[in-house]
Amino acid sequence: MTMSNGTVAVVGSINIDLLLMVDRLPAAGETVLGTGGTLSPGGKGANQAVAAARQGATVLMVGAVGSDAHASEATRLLQDSGVSLDLVAAVEGPTGLAVVSVDSNAENSIVVIPGANNHVDSNMVAADLPRLRSCGVVVLQGELPLATTDFTVRELRDSEVLVVLNLAPVIPLSAESIRSADVLIVNEHEAIEALRLLSKEPQPQVGPEMHDADTVRSALALADSLVSAGVQSAVITLGACGAVVGETRGSVHVPPVAVDAVDTTGAGDAFVGAVAAGLAEGLSLHAAAELAVAVAAQSVISYGAQESYPWRTGSSPALS
Repeated sequence: MTMSNGTVAVVGSINIDLLLMVDRLPAAGETVLGTGGTLSPGGKGANQAVAAARQGATVLMVGAVGSDAHASEATRLLQDSGVSLDLVAAVEGPTGLAVVSVDSNAENSIVVIPGANNHVDSNMVAADLPRLRSCGVVVLQGELPLATTDFTVRELRDSEVLVVLNLAPVIPLSAESIRSADVLIVNEHEAIEALRLLSKEPQPQVGPEMHDADTVRSALALADSLVSAGVQSAVITLGACGAVVGETRGSVHVPPVAVDAVDTTGAGDAFVGAVAAGLAEGLSLHAAAELAVAVAAQSVISYGAQESYPWRTGSSPALS
């Protein structure tokens, strides 16, 4: 899998993140004290766009912000990273909001209120299709309305564009749409849910390896099962264990880069954006995943999402 067109389009969410830091995440009905309370740019789509741009891709964002004071902050790092906002609409109502709690083990809990993201509908994407079809890679996630994601995948199915589908959060896309994506990127839990959508079975049958204590071995089995279910290629992110790449010729493990994590918020989005940038510059899927593992590792050694994403040497505007 190679691609020579270095342009990435991200059709996705744009949020403002409220970051809270706690010793531990609260249980149901429990109140805990925390610190933080800072606002910063976020949203899975915007995060992925920033990550791709900082890895040297030319990036176009398709999305929406609200009419509130949060809109400018939500797009600040998109602009600073050189992402084109020509196709970002301003709509009435609030900008999307994510409340992110991070504990002392760098684990997080996130609640998302879509806001303006719910206005990114099929009509908006239809008007942008000529621009999307001129790109090398188009990235989609699960934070936009289901009909929008389904429409976009179907409309790009017979184009020359590589479609990267990050099924996070998992939304009930049709099996046909999931199979139409060129690359499916999921974590282990999302991989199991994707198999359920593909098989329409409550408990996907993927063999005993799926329940093995060895995380990598389980992920290799999951990737093989996704490909067997008709997914063109699959990448399963494993956090501190790296990632697994599944293709028709088999599945392979991409080893991790060891770091001392302080905040895993947005690491998955850093991974997706880096994969898209790698594919857009012509890397194989395996090489793009190797790049993405390194980028995601760098993203967890400081707090926040977009602020933590590394620049590839020579890509920062400050260095040009």
